[in-house]
Amino acid sequence: MSAAVVEDHAWGRIVTDAPQYRPVRVALRYEPAEDPWAVHFSFPGGTDWIFPRTVLETGLSAPARSGNVEVWPCGRVQAVVEYHSTDGVAVVQFDTSALNRFLRHTYAAAPTPAE
Repeated sequence: MSAAVVEDHAWGRIVTDAPQYRPVRVALRYEPAEDPWAVHFSFPGGTDWIFPRTVLETGLSAPARSGNVEVWPCGRVQAVVEYHSTDGVAVVQFDTSALNRFLRHTYAAAPTPAE
């Protein structure tokens, strides 16, 4: 029996130089049968960020980085996910409660795989 796919959504705020943030609905996905280590953040327009689940978990309490993605806490109730590409840097701020809820669902579907 394969582990269930976890799908959730969270509102993020795209951080720019503009005085106000732009809200965006982000699809959060975990497919343990495909890759038990990775989480997917899918943005409108077809942009997908795929990075280790452990980076998301660690980044909610201390800065964490893997490849092009960095996650760090921002105050007590928010976290920032930053993605670097050849096109530039994208910065999105999330409420940690939504990201923690998503992580709980992923660990219920599939505990951390043994190395």
